[in-house]
Amino acid sequence: MSSSTLRPSDVLSREERQALTRKSDVLAAWLVLRTWVVIFLVLGLAGYYPSLWTVLLAFLVLPGRQLSLAVLMHEAGHGTLFATASLNQWVGQWLCALPTLGDLNSYATGHLEHHRSAGTHEDPDLPNYQAYPVSRASFRRKVIRDLTGQTGLKLLAGIFRGVGNLGSGESSDPRLLYKQLGAQVALFLVLAAMGMGWTYLLWIGAFLTTYMLIIRLRQVAEHAAVPNLFDPDPRQNTRSVVAPAWQHFLIAPTYVNYHMEHHFMAGVPCYHLADLRRLLKARGYLDGVPEFNSYGQVLSTAVATA
Repeated sequence: MSSSTLRPSDVLSREERQALTRKSDVLAAWLVLRTWVVIFLVLGLAGYYPSLWTVLLAFLVLPGRQLSLAVLMHEAGHGTLFATASLNQWVGQWLCALPTLGDLNSYATGHLEHHRSAGTHEDPDLPNYQAYPVSRASFRRKVIRDLTGQTGLKLLAGIFRGVGNLGSGESSDPRLLYKQLGAQVALFLVLAAMGMGWTYLLWIGAFLTTYMLIIRLRQVAEHAAVPNLFDPDPRQNTRSVVAPAWQHFLIAPTYVNYHMEHHFMAGVPCYHLADLRRLLKARGYLDGVPEFNSYGQVLSTAVATA
């Protein structure tokens, strides 16, 4: 059954749809606060107890928190993070998008086109995953480019040219660059006021290296090597990964792993997606859909063994 005939109203009662799409300022604020608390805990640990191990920990943990901010920007772009529209816009831009060199408005424009075109050849995000499965050698080259900073520096160059808003191919308002740089300066000044300004290098270093790899893994997990990339049914063109908690923490924070459910019903806030999955599964709508319980399992599908 395709998504053109299967609608949320066919699966869920009106009361269930209302409950699933209900937004909460409290839950949204908690997700944003939790992300920033972990960021400062990791940077504080490295700042006050500098060692090889705390630096490595920062490069391991910070990318997931940077992705968490990007996911929260994504939610704000859908208008599903906060119940209060002004909080969606302000927090989504200043506390989520700009610290990760994004822009809420341009991202939302490009991303909503992805939702409209998913399952078709017009999907603007196709270059990120259409070529999968790829060979081990090809994937290894991609990982090396990410971890050596080549991918990150290329993206950074695009931002300075005014065309790389981390999710949108549209040209940006030149004033946006000043906001993005201003957010970076503000973060550095806060860290400096705490006596650990040098840890900003860990923030930007992780952003340019390990974060690029995390983004790639997210793209692969969501749409690469799916049953049918050009079927409009999200059960065919999109994947969810219900992995162990430690993988969610490092690779797929803030419920981003429930991507198929998000495409099925984009108006559901991320903090209700697990509930949506449980309902779909209990009613048989996920019968026959491949289940993925780890990101290693995803890679075994998306990266050829030979």
